[in-house]
Amino acid sequence: MTTPIIGQSVADFEMAATSGQTFRLSDFKDKANVVLYFYPKDSTPGCTTEGQDFRDAYAQFQAADTAIFGISRDSLKSHENFKAKQSFPFELLSDKDEAICNLFDVIKLKNMYGKQVRGIERSTFLIDKQGILRHEWRKVTVKGHAEAVLAAAQSLS
Repeated sequence: MTTPIIGQSVADFEMAATSGQTFRLSDFKDKANVVLYFYPKDSTPGCTTEGQDFRDAYAQFQAADTAIFGISRDSLKSHENFKAKQSFPFELLSDKDEAICNLFDVIKLKNMYGKQVRGIERSTFLIDKQGILRHEWRKVTVKGHAEAVLAAAQSLS
């Protein structure tokens, strides 16, 4: 599979989700837009704030016919705890093998305490009901991000 490009179809994929579910992109075809937000790690300050911002705008995303999913390399168990603690109304997807992170090219070398480490670059993708990538945000700054994604989702309606 090749990295999706704005204006082109995103290849169908499936992965394990919280609440015992399996996420399949094709399940949303002709039904809802999809926001996939990739974040580095459960229960860290920036990732918690970002998730809370999506949580707090959830009703508005629903009104814009848009489903939200958070993705990181954390385990489903970690995701379940994070989701419960933060009362997220959306599912979190576990990408332990990095297949979807690699598909969307979000694994980058980062400096952590002077060492080079591979990690998820905070990124978000908005896919429309036809499975076409409409917007992407890379190197995301958390503040104001959920609002920007919501505005883009509302523009698709």
